[in-house]
Amino acid sequence: MKKIYLLTLSTLTFFSSIKAQSPCATGRYASDTFTSVSTSSVAYGSNVGAGSTVPQTLTMDIYQPTGDAETKRPLIIWAHGGSFQTGSSADGDVVALSQAFAKKGYVCASINYRLGFFPLDSVNAIKAVLRAVQDMKASVRFFYKDKLTTDSYKIDTNNIFIGGSSAGAITALHMAYLDKSCEINYYISPSVLSSLGGMEGYSGNQCYSSKVKGVINLCGAIGRYGWIEPGDVPFCSMHGTIDGTVKYNRGIVNPGVPILLLDGSRMLKEHANAIGINNPFYTWYGKNHVPYATSTQYMDTTISFVRDFLISRLGCTDAALLPENTPAQTATLYAFTTCTVNVPFNCSSAVSVQELSQNAVISEVYPNPSESNMTIVFANKNTSHHIELFDVTGKLISSESTENAQFIIQKNNLSIGLYFLKVTNKTGETTTQKVIFK
Repeated sequence: MKKIYLLTLSTLTFFSSIKAQSPCATGRYASDTFTSVSTSSVAYGSNVGAGSTVPQTLTMDIYQPTGDAETKRPLIIWAHGGSFQTGSSADGDVVALSQAFAKKGYVCASINYRLGFFPLDSVNAIKAVLRAVQDMKASVRFFYKDKLTTDSYKIDTNNIFIGGSSAGAITALHMAYLDKSCEINYYISPSVLSSLGGMEGYSGNQCYSSKVKGVINLCGAIGRYGWIEPGDVPFCSMHGTIDGTVKYNRGIVNPGVPILLLDGSRMLKEHANAIGINNPFYTWYGKNHVPYATSTQYMDTTISFVRDFLISRLGCTDAALLPENTPAQTATLYAFTTCTVNVPFNCSSAVSVQELSQNAVISEVYPNPSESNMTIVFANKNTSHHIELFDVTGKLISSESTENAQFIIQKNNLSIGLYFLKVTNKTGETTTQKVIFK
């Protein structure tokens, strides 16, 4: 009996030690465990860009370790730099980061987001940031949707990270911490926010989660450090002290033209420390903007520091490759009052990507965009149809039915902007289409 007890105890001890193993116990996530990476491109949504009335297809490049059998993998979504005017998912720095972390066992996605704004001023700049944030949210929702449907990418949705370089880091920070409509109303009015699609936007995969585990800030900044509040997700930052584009401390973002006053990584460090949010910070002393973009040495430094942050969030206990150093300069925090008003996103009436992809009910809508009325031509002219029009917040604007082969939407007093036309025929088939009145 005693021998049986000892065998049972040793067995329990063995399995207990297996269960308690760090996710990095086999080297995965903490070091390179794969030698090759596969890359594919996929559309994750669409939306109307700045100064355009034509929806733009949004794509991303997905990097996966070749031959990986793991079924719950952490994901990093990267956004490129380029001052919200240029750049793509194929930019060298985000490609290098994606390949490096895919070799460690992560899945990485490098996204394209809507670019461009004019004139170059603070109001249009914040609109550009909001469009990029909406697109990044749609890319996160894409993977939640995938997990709940086909599970093609084998993502652990409890471990989704977002990050970026320069404008991409600004995008990631704002996605994570600009989470109340009253915050952005400091820059733009509620009506303008509504016309742009609200805080969530309609870039795709509506009503799926956009929750993330952490943020990677590489030479980025945020509108107000106070948007980061107690209980928010941790972040890591890397920034050069003489960054002339996105300031290390607090200053005007200047990609050639002074645009927007933002709080840089040094300010975020000071504030996050004060409210108890984990935020490892590495300073590149005497370095300018994104030094890793043109230097293998600095790219290696970046990968090491980001690796340390990620494995700590995964619960690994491996020693740090590059501990944080001492910040330069003094960060002087200013008085900040947190606002509380938020306009919630209405999922009960929001259109979905699945609906947007169906075209069995509507044959044609013209003219679209339109300055006056708009005509719907039905695919099946021998059945009745129910026509609903929603604004960008998901609010129902009109609801009518017809037995005719065509239907005219009266513009009347409709505001200029994007709307969603939902048509259901007698058999229950539904199509939802974006329409624009100008």
